[in-house]
Parts: sequence; C-alpha cells; structure tokens
Amino acid sequence: MVSREHRRTAMHEKLQALRSLTNSHALRKSSIILDASKYIRELKEKVGRLNHEIIATAQNSPSVDKNLSIPEVSIETLEKGFVINVFSEKSCPGLLASVLEVFEGLGLNVVEAKASCIDAFRLVAVGRHAESTDEQVVKEAVRHAIKSFFRGSEE
Repeated sequence: MVSREHRRTAMHEKLQALRSLTNSHALRKSSIILDASKYIRELKEKVGRLNHEIIATAQNSPSVDKNLSIPEVSIETLEKGFVINVFSEKSCPGLLASVLEVFEGLGLNVVEAKASCIDAFRLVAVGRHAESTDEQVVKEAVRHAIKSFFRGSEE
C-alpha cells in the first residue's frame, strides 16, 4: 500500500514539473503529456531554424574567412573513454553539431562537455565508449568530420 501511494505521489510530482516546464494549463495526465509533446516539437523546430540562420549568416558574412585553418584535435585516453579537445582560433558556427554527430556514430556517450563558439571554437568533451573503440579511430573520425564541415561551408 505504501509503495503504491509513494509511486502515485512521485508520478503526480513529475507531471506537475512537466506541466510547469511546458507552461501547460491542462489538468489531466494525457493532456499534460500532449502539451509536453507539442512543446518538444516546437523546440526542435526552433533549433532547426536557429541552425539554418547560423549557417546562412556564416556563409553570407564577408568577415568569415573561407580559408579557415583546420582546428587542432587531441585525444586523451581514459580507463573507459576519452577526453576529446578540439580548438580553432576562429569561430566555426555549426561545427559542434558535426562533431557531436561523429560521437553518436562511434557510439560515444558524452558524459561531460564544454563548448564555446563565440570568438574561437573550443570543445572539451568526456566520452564513454564501447570496448572496441580506439583512440586513433576517434581522432580520425573527428578530423574527417571537421574536414567535411569545412568542405561543405566552402560551397
């Protein structure tokens, strides 16, 4: 009995938190969840629009140097993962998404990350991996993503 009541209370608190986060005025569980789903869809659309704006701004900006130097990549092996450092002296809008896609493709779970794309591009990420992932494979994959990003931004 106690555990059932505890679960019910916990579920109610989670629904209220979800309701608050999504600015929902719904009272029923199903309506709160539908509002949350709509809110997530709107956020995804907003992220997509912002990414397109960043890329368009970078491509149309006369101050963007089309001959940007390729960012430096260094990898440090940990017991069950890597610390990946990517640095460029120039800002590279959109590069972060390209590098994170590589991590996902390699099966790296990003445990912690710090990124800056304002004046310079810097990414420091700690990723956990499957046993078969090798430091050199990660480094080459990140370098390939960076080169592909720059080839794509030249077009």
